[in-house]
Amino acid sequence: MEGMAYGAGKAGGAFDPVTFIRQPHTILRMVSWLFSIVIFGCIANEGYLNRPSEVEEYCIFNRNQNACNYGVAMGTLAFLCCMAFLALDVYFPQISSVKDRKKAVLADIGVSAFWSFMWFVGFCFLANQWQVAKTEDNPLSKGGDAARAAITFSFFSIFTWAGQAFLAFQRYKLGADSVLFSQDYTDPSQDAAGAPYSAYSNGGSYQEPNTDAAFDSSVGYQRQDY
Repeated sequence: MEGMAYGAGKAGGAFDPVTFIRQPHTILRMVSWLFSIVIFGCIANEGYLNRPSEVEEYCIFNRNQNACNYGVAMGTLAFLCCMAFLALDVYFPQISSVKDRKKAVLADIGVSAFWSFMWFVGFCFLANQWQVAKTEDNPLSKGGDAARAAITFSFFSIFTWAGQAFLAFQRYKLGADSVLFSQDYTDPSQDAAGAPYSAYSNGGSYQEPNTDAAFDSSVGYQRQDY
């Protein structure tokens, strides 16, 4: 589309919330945001148990405190990251500089790919620790649904963040396809200032009159003395 740069039109347009919400990368960000809430919410609320004979709580994932800390930390950071990029998406159409838009899209690619990898690690870590957890540590299987939900949404988060990276890469490939956003664009007024005498539309060109020829009609004039 003419006048587009990295998936958005020329800066200064009015913000349309309906169009914004319907964008694929916006939908994926909101889904990832929801998944992050589920993950850290499940672990923070039901991920810590204690035996009747013990006062200190332990992590439901094989008593591995690092597993619970990882899930809570990654869920919280992913939540904040989604909010930051949603705010950037709202502001993105107002960015007039092509270079700034390019940096924002590249940051989107890198961050999304990073989170996709981190959720892959988190899924493998939590699933492994839940699999080897001893049943005698939790004879009533308390918190089992929360643990399985955290593992499941960690798995889904791999693909939602990978999808964001892919869509950001597609926007990067679009680039700036209009002279309105060209980095080599030159203000026409500057060109006009450099060439004050330009050709007219009929093909002729303006020439400064010859001052000597202007006074040819005065040849033959003689001064008279009175």
